[in-house]
Amino acid sequence: MSNTLLQLHPGPHQEVPLQGLYLQQKLHRLGNSGKPFVYANFLSSLDGRIALTNPLSGQSVTPKTLTTPSDFRLFLELHAQADCLITHGGYMRALSEKRLGNILNLNAHSEHADLVSWRQKNKLSKQPALVIASASLDFPIPKELESQKESIFIATGKNAPPERINAWQKKGFQVLIAGANKLVEGKPLTDQLSQRGYKSIYLIAGPMILHTMLEDRQLSRLYHTQSQQLLGGSDFHTLVSGKPFNNLLNLRLSTLYYEPANNHTTGQLFFQYNL
Repeated sequence: MSNTLLQLHPGPHQEVPLQGLYLQQKLHRLGNSGKPFVYANFLSSLDGRIALTNPLSGQSVTPKTLTTPSDFRLFLELHAQADCLITHGGYMRALSEKRLGNILNLNAHSEHADLVSWRQKNKLSKQPALVIASASLDFPIPKELESQKESIFIATGKNAPPERINAWQKKGFQVLIAGANKLVEGKPLTDQLSQRGYKSIYLIAGPMILHTMLEDRQLSRLYHTQSQQLLGGSDFHTLVSGKPFNNLLNLRLSTLYYEPANNHTTGQLFFQYNL
Protein backbone atom coordinates (compact mmCIF):
# COMPACT_ATOMS: atom_id res chain seq x y z
CA MET A 1 0.00 0.00 0.00
CA SER A 2 1.32 3.44 -0.92
CA ASN A 3 1.83 6.02 1.80
CA THR A 4 0.79 8.89 -0.46
CA LEU A 5 -1.30 9.64 -3.53
CA LEU A 6 -0.91 12.48 -6.02
CA GLN A 7 -3.85 14.88 -5.91
CA LEU A 8 -4.70 15.89 -9.49
CA HIS A 9 -7.99 17.69 -8.82
CA PRO A 10 -8.66 20.15 -7.41
CA GLY A 11 -5.37 22.00 -7.80
CA PRO A 12 -2.70 22.64 -6.88
CA HIS A 13 -1.18 19.21 -7.59
CA GLN A 14 0.33 17.81 -4.42
CA GLU A 15 1.10 14.60 -2.57
CA VAL A 16 -1.42 13.69 0.14
CA PRO A 17 -1.40 10.89 2.73
CA LEU A 18 -3.49 7.87 1.71
CA GLN A 19 -4.42 6.81 5.23
CA GLY A 20 -7.22 9.01 6.50
CA LEU A 21 -7.89 10.52 3.06
CA TYR A 22 -11.58 9.56 2.99
CA LEU A 23 -12.09 9.66 6.75
CA GLN A 24 -11.48 13.39 6.74
CA GLN A 25 -14.61 13.85 4.62
CA LYS A 26 -16.76 13.00 7.66
CA LEU A 27 -19.51 11.42 5.57
CA HIS A 28 -21.42 10.36 8.68
CA ARG A 29 -22.22 14.03 9.30
CA LEU A 30 -23.45 14.91 5.80
CA GLY A 31 -26.89 13.29 5.99
CA ASN A 32 -29.83 13.61 8.33
CA SER A 33 -32.87 11.54 9.21
CA GLY A 34 -34.91 13.30 6.53
CA LYS A 35 -32.30 13.05 3.78
CA PRO A 36 -29.67 10.33 4.25
CA PHE A 37 -26.29 10.67 2.55
CA VAL A 38 -26.09 7.69 0.16
CA TYR A 39 -22.77 6.83 -1.43
CA ALA A 40 -21.39 4.01 -3.56
CA ASN A 41 -17.94 2.72 -4.40
CA PHE A 42 -16.87 0.72 -7.46
CA LEU A 43 -13.59 -0.67 -8.76
CA SER A 44 -13.10 -1.21 -12.49
CA SER A 45 -10.51 -1.79 -15.19
CA LEU A 46 -9.68 0.84 -17.80
CA ASP A 47 -12.13 -0.86 -20.18
CA GLY A 48 -14.92 -0.64 -17.61
CA ARG A 49 -15.06 -4.20 -16.24
CA ILE A 50 -15.98 -4.59 -12.57
CA ALA A 51 -16.33 -8.38 -12.86
CA LEU A 52 -15.89 -11.15 -15.42
CA THR A 53 -18.22 -14.13 -15.76
CA ASN A 54 -16.74 -17.61 -15.59
CA PRO A 55 -18.05 -19.41 -18.72
CA LEU A 56 -18.17 -22.78 -16.91
CA SER A 57 -19.79 -21.86 -13.60
CA GLY A 58 -21.66 -18.76 -14.75
CA GLN A 59 -20.46 -16.97 -11.61
CA SER A 60 -19.16 -13.41 -11.73
CA VAL A 61 -15.83 -12.69 -10.10
CA THR A 62 -13.72 -9.57 -9.66
CA PRO A 63 -10.26 -10.44 -11.06
CA LYS A 64 -7.59 -10.44 -8.34
CA THR A 65 -5.39 -8.23 -10.51
CA LEU A 66 -7.88 -5.39 -9.96
CA THR A 67 -7.68 -5.42 -6.18
CA THR A 68 -4.94 -3.54 -4.33
CA PRO A 69 -4.18 -2.74 -0.68
CA SER A 70 -4.61 0.98 -1.37
CA ASP A 71 -8.07 0.59 -2.86
CA PHE A 72 -9.10 -1.76 -0.05
CA ARG A 73 -7.96 0.72 2.60
CA LEU A 74 -10.07 3.48 1.05
CA PHE A 75 -13.00 1.06 0.69
CA LEU A 76 -12.80 0.41 4.43
CA GLU A 77 -12.56 4.12 5.24
CA LEU A 78 -15.89 4.58 3.46
CA HIS A 79 -17.25 1.53 5.31
CA ALA A 80 -16.20 3.02 8.66
CA GLN A 81 -18.32 6.13 8.12
CA ALA A 82 -21.58 4.30 7.38
CA ASP A 83 -24.36 3.54 9.81
CA CYS A 84 -25.93 1.23 7.22
CA LEU A 85 -24.56 -0.96 4.40
CA ILE A 86 -26.55 -2.19 1.39
CA THR A 87 -25.49 -5.45 -0.24
CA HIS A 88 -27.39 -8.12 -2.20
CA GLY A 89 -28.37 -11.76 -2.04
CA GLY A 90 -25.76 -12.83 -4.59
CA TYR A 91 -22.98 -11.66 -2.32
CA MET A 92 -24.49 -13.56 0.62
CA ARG A 93 -24.51 -16.76 -1.43
CA ALA A 94 -20.88 -16.22 -2.45
CA LEU A 95 -19.90 -15.48 1.16
CA SER A 96 -21.55 -18.66 2.42
CA GLU A 97 -19.83 -20.70 -0.28
CA LYS A 98 -16.45 -19.11 0.61
CA ARG A 99 -16.12 -17.71 -2.91
CA LEU A 100 -15.73 -14.21 -1.46
CA GLY A 101 -14.38 -12.86 1.79
CA ASN A 102 -16.37 -10.99 4.43
CA ILE A 103 -16.29 -7.24 3.75
CA LEU A 104 -19.36 -6.53 5.87
CA ASN A 105 -17.61 -6.22 9.24
CA LEU A 106 -14.65 -4.10 10.30
CA ASN A 107 -11.98 -6.27 11.89
CA ALA A 108 -10.53 -5.11 15.20
CA HIS A 109 -7.66 -7.59 14.82
CA SER A 110 -6.33 -6.48 11.44
CA GLU A 111 -3.99 -3.77 10.17
CA HIS A 112 -7.10 -1.60 9.81
CA ALA A 113 -8.12 -1.87 13.47
CA ASP A 114 -7.84 1.92 13.74
CA LEU A 115 -11.15 2.15 11.87
CA VAL A 116 -12.95 0.34 14.69
CA SER A 117 -11.53 2.89 17.14
CA TRP A 118 -12.49 5.70 14.76
CA ARG A 119 -16.13 4.57 14.84
CA GLN A 120 -16.09 4.50 18.62
CA LYS A 121 -14.61 8.00 18.85
CA ASN A 122 -17.26 9.28 16.45
CA LYS A 123 -20.09 7.66 18.43
CA LEU A 124 -21.08 5.18 15.72
CA SER A 125 -22.21 1.63 16.46
CA LYS A 126 -19.58 -1.11 16.54
CA GLN A 127 -20.67 -2.29 13.08
CA PRO A 128 -23.08 -0.72 10.57
CA ALA A 129 -26.56 -2.15 10.10
CA LEU A 130 -26.91 -4.35 7.03
CA VAL A 131 -29.54 -4.37 4.27
CA ILE A 132 -29.63 -7.36 1.93
CA ALA A 133 -31.52 -6.56 -1.27
CA SER A 134 -33.04 -9.54 -3.08
CA ALA A 135 -35.93 -10.26 -5.43
CA SER A 136 -35.85 -14.04 -4.94
CA LEU A 137 -35.06 -14.02 -1.18
CA ASP A 138 -33.11 -17.21 -1.88
CA PHE A 139 -29.86 -16.84 0.04
CA PRO A 140 -28.40 -17.95 3.39
CA ILE A 141 -27.17 -15.88 6.31
CA PRO A 142 -23.58 -16.94 7.07
CA LYS A 143 -22.94 -18.09 10.63
CA GLU A 144 -20.59 -15.19 11.33
CA LEU A 145 -23.49 -12.76 10.83
CA GLU A 146 -26.19 -14.58 12.82
CA SER A 147 -25.36 -12.68 16.01
CA GLN A 148 -26.20 -9.40 14.23
CA LYS A 149 -29.78 -10.43 13.41
CA GLU A 150 -31.31 -7.37 15.09
CA SER A 151 -29.44 -5.02 12.75
CA ILE A 152 -29.99 -7.00 9.52
CA PHE A 153 -32.83 -6.06 7.16
CA ILE A 154 -34.04 -8.06 4.15
CA ALA A 155 -35.23 -5.73 1.36
CA THR A 156 -37.42 -6.91 -1.51
CA GLY A 157 -40.34 -5.91 -3.72
CA LYS A 158 -44.00 -6.37 -2.84
CA ASN A 159 -44.40 -9.18 -5.38
CA ALA A 160 -41.61 -11.28 -3.90
CA PRO A 161 -42.54 -14.87 -2.96
CA PRO A 162 -44.79 -14.50 0.13
CA GLU A 163 -43.72 -17.85 1.58
CA ARG A 164 -40.10 -16.66 1.60
CA ILE A 165 -41.04 -13.34 3.18
CA ASN A 166 -42.81 -15.29 5.93
CA ALA A 167 -39.85 -17.62 6.33
CA TRP A 168 -37.45 -14.73 6.94
CA GLN A 169 -39.83 -13.10 9.38
CA LYS A 170 -40.21 -16.35 11.33
CA LYS A 171 -36.42 -16.45 11.66
CA GLY A 172 -36.59 -13.04 13.32
CA PHE A 173 -35.41 -10.84 10.45
CA GLN A 174 -37.09 -7.58 9.53
CA VAL A 175 -38.34 -7.54 5.92
CA LEU A 176 -38.60 -4.20 4.13
CA ILE A 177 -41.00 -4.00 1.16
CA ALA A 178 -39.22 -1.48 -1.03
CA GLY A 179 -40.45 -1.90 -4.59
CA ALA A 180 -43.67 -2.01 -6.61
CA ASN A 181 -42.89 -5.39 -8.21
CA LYS A 182 -40.20 -7.94 -7.30
CA LEU A 183 -37.13 -5.73 -7.45
CA VAL A 184 -35.92 -3.32 -4.79
CA GLU A 185 -36.24 0.32 -5.84
CA GLY A 186 -34.00 3.19 -4.77
CA LYS A 187 -36.40 5.73 -3.31
CA PRO A 188 -38.67 3.34 -1.37
CA LEU A 189 -35.60 1.70 0.17
CA THR A 190 -33.95 5.00 1.08
CA ASP A 191 -37.23 6.26 2.56
CA GLN A 192 -37.60 3.17 4.75
CA LEU A 193 -34.03 3.48 6.03
CA SER A 194 -34.51 7.19 6.64
CA GLN A 195 -37.60 6.46 8.73
CA ARG A 196 -35.46 4.16 10.87
CA GLY A 197 -32.98 6.95 11.53
CA TYR A 198 -30.12 5.96 9.22
CA LYS A 199 -28.19 8.96 7.93
CA SER A 200 -25.09 7.55 6.22
CA ILE A 201 -25.76 4.69 3.78
CA TYR A 202 -22.96 2.89 1.93
CA LEU A 203 -23.93 1.00 -1.21
CA ILE A 204 -21.67 -2.02 -1.77
CA ALA A 205 -24.14 -3.93 -3.92
CA GLY A 206 -23.98 -4.52 -7.65
CA PRO A 207 -24.79 -2.56 -10.81
CA MET A 208 -28.57 -3.13 -10.64
CA ILE A 209 -28.87 -1.50 -7.22
CA LEU A 210 -26.67 1.37 -8.37
CA HIS A 211 -28.97 1.82 -11.37
CA THR A 212 -32.14 2.15 -9.28
CA MET A 213 -30.45 4.53 -6.84
CA LEU A 214 -29.35 6.71 -9.75
CA GLU A 215 -32.71 6.46 -11.53
CA ASP A 216 -34.52 7.57 -8.38
CA ARG A 217 -31.93 10.31 -7.71
CA GLN A 218 -31.06 8.88 -4.31
CA LEU A 219 -27.27 8.68 -4.70
CA SER A 220 -25.32 11.58 -3.22
CA ARG A 221 -21.78 10.59 -4.18
CA LEU A 222 -20.01 8.01 -6.34
CA TYR A 223 -16.47 6.81 -5.64
CA HIS A 224 -14.76 5.05 -8.54
CA THR A 225 -11.33 3.44 -8.55
CA GLN A 226 -10.06 2.87 -12.08
CA SER A 227 -7.18 0.43 -12.46
CA GLN A 228 -4.97 1.21 -15.45
CA GLN A 229 -5.26 -2.24 -17.00
CA LEU A 230 -7.32 -3.78 -19.79
CA LEU A 231 -9.19 -7.02 -19.09
CA GLY A 232 -11.17 -7.67 -22.26
CA GLY A 233 -13.69 -10.51 -22.33
CA SER A 234 -17.15 -10.70 -23.86
CA ASP A 235 -19.13 -11.60 -20.72
CA PHE A 236 -18.67 -9.03 -17.99
CA HIS A 237 -20.34 -6.51 -15.68
CA THR A 238 -19.92 -2.75 -15.65
CA LEU A 239 -20.80 -0.11 -13.05
CA VAL A 240 -24.46 0.14 -14.08
CA SER A 241 -26.86 -2.33 -15.68
CA GLY A 242 -30.48 -1.78 -16.62
CA LYS A 243 -32.60 0.34 -18.92
CA PRO A 244 -31.38 3.71 -20.22
CA PHE A 245 -31.97 6.43 -17.64
CA ASN A 246 -35.11 8.48 -18.13
CA ASN A 247 -33.15 11.70 -17.69
CA LEU A 248 -29.55 12.61 -18.41
CA LEU A 249 -27.24 12.07 -15.44
CA ASN A 250 -24.39 14.55 -15.24
CA LEU A 251 -21.84 13.89 -12.53
CA ARG A 252 -19.56 16.58 -11.10
CA LEU A 253 -15.95 15.58 -10.49
CA SER A 254 -15.06 16.54 -6.95
CA THR A 255 -11.62 15.01 -6.41
CA LEU A 256 -9.14 12.92 -8.38
CA TYR A 257 -6.10 11.13 -6.97
CA TYR A 258 -3.43 9.06 -8.73
CA GLU A 259 -1.35 6.16 -7.48
CA PRO A 260 1.56 5.42 -9.86
CA ALA A 261 2.37 1.87 -10.90
CA ASN A 262 5.04 -0.04 -8.98
CA ASN A 263 6.59 -3.50 -9.07
CA HIS A 264 3.49 -5.05 -7.50
CA THR A 265 0.49 -3.23 -8.96
CA THR A 266 -0.54 -1.19 -11.96
CA GLY A 267 -1.35 2.49 -11.57
CA GLN A 268 -4.83 3.55 -10.54
CA LEU A 269 -7.00 6.64 -10.39
CA PHE A 270 -9.41 7.44 -7.57
CA PHE A 271 -12.38 9.51 -8.76
CA GLN A 272 -15.03 11.09 -6.58
CA TYR A 273 -18.22 12.45 -8.16
CA ASN A 274 -21.05 14.41 -6.59
CA LEU A 275 -24.57 14.18 -7.98
